[in-house]
Amino acid sequence: KNNDLGSGFYCGECYDNAVSFICHLPQSCIYFIDFDTLGLNRKTFYVDQEWILAVAYFRGRLNAYKEHDIIKKIIKKINDADYIVAPIADNRMFEVIEEFTSGYITDEQCKHCLAATNLGNQFVFLKDKSINNLKILEKCYVPTVEKKHYISELNDIHKLGIDKVKLARIQYKGKGKYIEEIFND
Repeated sequence: KNNDLGSGFYCGECYDNAVSFICHLPQSCIYFIDFDTLGLNRKTFYVDQEWILAVAYFRGRLNAYKEHDIIKKIIKKINDADYIVAPIADNRMFEVIEEFTSGYITDEQCKHCLAATNLGNQFVFLKDKSINNLKILEKCYVPTVEKKHYISELNDIHKLGIDKVKLARIQYKGKGKYIEEIFND
């Protein structure tokens, strides 16, 4: 329930992305999946305030605002969807969202910090109707040497991301709204 967008079956959009999530697991594999969208309701999120609030809500950071109309509207959109396409907010980027929900940075700073990391999109299959439209095409085990390569690459990307996040904090300082301003307008 405390994943980015609540309970669901989460998939990455590309091989590199998927491997990055399993490279620390000793006996893990990647599945290539085909998906038929015909007749399904889709909700798309972008790196914006709505997505940040959705992730913060499902990760348990907006309990004080869970009855607010803004949150209720976001939850309704999610509940009306069969599946979601949204940016990935990994645990490292959740630290930025935590700064936003704690009132240290604005929504604009948060948005640009998260956009700077560009982790790709995820598909979240919420209902049986969408899960039944999935078809496994192939199952691949990832060799240890390849996992080590991705771990090294992830460390490099993380270091670059930290620098981009710092720059975004400075560049967008004073722009946007703090969490209290969003919910008290």
